Amino acid sequence: MEQAFAIAALWLGLAVLATSLSNHLRVSVALMEICVGVVAGAVAERFWGADSLGNNLPWLRFLASTAAVVLTFLAGAELEPSVLRTKWKEVLIVGFIGFLAPFLGCSALAYYVLGWTGRASLLAGVALSTTSMAVVYAVMLETGLNVTDYGKGILGACFVNDLGTVVALGLLFAPFTYRTVIFLVVLCLSLVFLPVITRRLIGLYAYRTAAVRTKWVLAVLFALGALAIWSGSEAVLPAYLIGMVLAGVAGEDHHWVRRLRTLTIGLLTPFYFIRAGALVSLPALITAPLVGLLLFGGKVATKIFGLYPVIGVFQKEKNARWYYTLLMSTGLTFGTISALYGFTNGIVDREQYSLLVAVVIGSAVIPTLIANFVFLPKHLIPCTPIADDELAQLEKESWDETANGEEPGIQEE
Repeated sequence: MEQAFAIAALWLGLAVLATSLSNHLRVSVALMEICVGVVAGAVAERFWGADSLGNNLPWLRFLASTAAVVLTFLAGAELEPSVLRTKWKEVLIVGFIGFLAPFLGCSALAYYVLGWTGRASLLAGVALSTTSMAVVYAVMLETGLNVTDYGKGILGACFVNDLGTVVALGLLFAPFTYRTVIFLVVLCLSLVFLPVITRRLIGLYAYRTAAVRTKWVLAVLFALGALAIWSGSEAVLPAYLIGMVLAGVAGEDHHWVRRLRTLTIGLLTPFYFIRAGALVSLPALITAPLVGLLLFGGKVATKIFGLYPVIGVFQKEKNARWYYTLLMSTGLTFGTISALYGFTNGIVDREQYSLLVAVVIGSAVIPTLIANFVFLPKHLIPCTPIADDELAQLEKESWDETANGEEPGIQEE
């Protein structure tokens, strides 16, 4: 047990270091945690051997997976149905092109230029077709764009993009069995009945029993996540849909959403982002730097050439178009999941897997850095953010109410 506490302390210490560097360098915390993970993983492997950071320990992998699931849920909860109804065409078109262009382009690059096998090339196309809901949402939280129609449109397009990746991975490599049917049936029933059950639960127990909504949401996410993995899918997939159907409930109590967000970013996401960086094999990149650069260039170039003209139909302002395009060029969760699936099932070898993971993580860092430093659409950022003293007062009220055994938020009449 002391080993678990020591490793957790080390990782959270790295997260504190990343937060400090992020503040001084004015870089997103999520991206800085990935960079710190790359450096820490390389140093640990050089002096203490592979897996000396413990990034493959079951409990740490569970925390990292939980972070991806809850972050994805929160991203879905930010989307209001009314916004999606008005942006459905943009979300579907941008998301579909964001998947299709890099899938076709990177598959062709791997097969015709790099000489990979057909199955390995298709796997590369799937892994590099993704965008990163977790990174995009974490970055938008820091800028405040997550509450704008512009930001919600990006998040919706990210979901459609990743949905295309999941469907392609399943159709090309994973068998469609009775387990898949059971998962889809249970998921559809959950989407129909969850809002009603959740509102009923809140009416009976909220503001009387501590954190009942958080416990309920986590129980649902874990249950559907387990069912998704059992069926051959991924735990992250149902999380976004659950967030979307509960967006109305979440929007009625911003205190609860803020507390869940604090729990996620304060405890869970450091394990997710730092682990993503620590998985990069620098020796594999050093031995084949040109291949890594070609794959990275293929992913980003196909995203940009496919998306920029399409996004221009919906966003006329230059910075907004480029920011949208570059955020859609990121990758992390489903990219690493797809690469790991290919390695586990013998579709790609260890070197190909390391190259794909490194390219995916590089795409999470470099396009986002360029987007934030060069193309941040400041005119779209909310003009009246919560002041630090007001936020501190809200946190103090939340703490006082929690200490009294209440759930902060809407008070009983």
